[in-house]
Amino acid sequence: MVLLIILSMLPAIVPGGKSYIKQLQPRDSILIADQVEYGFELEGVKNGTLIALPDFSIISGDTLTIVRNWQIDTLKNYKRSGTKDIKASVILAPFEAGRYMLPQIFAQRTVDGKVDTLSFEALEMEVTAMPIDTATFVPHDIKGQIKYPVTFNEVLPWALGAIALAALVYLIIMLARKARRSSEEAKPKDPPYVIALRKLDRYRSNKYWAPEKQKIFYSGITDALKEYMEARFGVDAPEMTTAELFDALKEEKDISPESYAALKELFERADFVKFAKMIASDADNATVLPLSVKFVTDTYQAELEREKEAPGQ
Repeated sequence: MVLLIILSMLPAIVPGGKSYIKQLQPRDSILIADQVEYGFELEGVKNGTLIALPDFSIISGDTLTIVRNWQIDTLKNYKRSGTKDIKASVILAPFEAGRYMLPQIFAQRTVDGKVDTLSFEALEMEVTAMPIDTATFVPHDIKGQIKYPVTFNEVLPWALGAIALAALVYLIIMLARKARRSSEEAKPKDPPYVIALRKLDRYRSNKYWAPEKQKIFYSGITDALKEYMEARFGVDAPEMTTAELFDALKEEKDISPESYAALKELFERADFVKFAKMIASDADNATVLPLSVKFVTDTYQAELEREKEAPGQ
C-alpha cells in the first residue's frame, strides 16, 4: 500500500537538506508496530534561533500513528561561534505492511527577525510483516505464568502489617481489660459477712447430706467460713490447717468459747469427711448450716457493738 500525503507549500522556501528515517529497534527491516524516528538535522544553528515545526497530526491514523510529537535536541554546542547542531524528530509506528510516503518537512526558521522556511525532502518507508514458514511451523501450547520466588521486600510490607494489626488487637484487649477492671473496682463491694452468708445459703438443701455429696457440702461450708475469717480476723485461713487456724483464733474476743468449741468440732468433722471418707450422720449435718450462720452473724454483731462503744461514735 502506498500512502501519499502532500502538505501545502509555504512561501520563501529554502532547501534544508535531507531528512532521515531511523529505526529504533535493532533490525535490518521495519516490521509492523516498530517505532521509527523521522526528522532532520541542522548544523551551525545560531543561538536564539526559533524553529517552528509542522503539524503532523493529519498523518496519524489506524495504519500510521504518532507515538511522540516533535522534539528538538541539541547534538553539539559551539561556544566560540555561538552556534549549535540540532536534531528535530517525531516517532512514528506503522500498523500495516506496505510502503508509506512520509510527508515533506517544512520548518520555519526565525533568525534576528528574519523568517524563512526550510524544506526537507520526503522519504519513503517500507514496512514488512513477520514472515511465517508454514512448512516448518509447529504450534505449541500456551505456557503458564513464570513463578518467581517471593523476595524479602515483597514479604516485608505484609509482615509489618501483620505486626501492626497484632499490636492493635493487643492494645484493644488491654484497654478493654483495664476498663473492665476499673468498672469492677468502682462497684461497691459487699461486706465479708454478706458474702459469707450468701455462699452458705447455697448449701441449705438437705440433698447435700447424701453420702456421695457430703464432701462437697463440708468443703463448701468450711471454705466460705475460711474466707470470712480471713477478711474478718486477718488470718491466712485458706492456707492453714484446722489446728493452725483455731490456734490463731483462740485469742479472738469476738468469738465466744461455746462458738469456738462448736466451730472447731465442725472443722474437725469436715476433715474426716473430706480426707478419711467418713460419713456424717443426718443429725450432725443438720447442725452445720445453723452453726455456721450463727458464727458469722455473732462475730459481725460483736464488731458493730465494739464500733458503737468506741469514742466518737
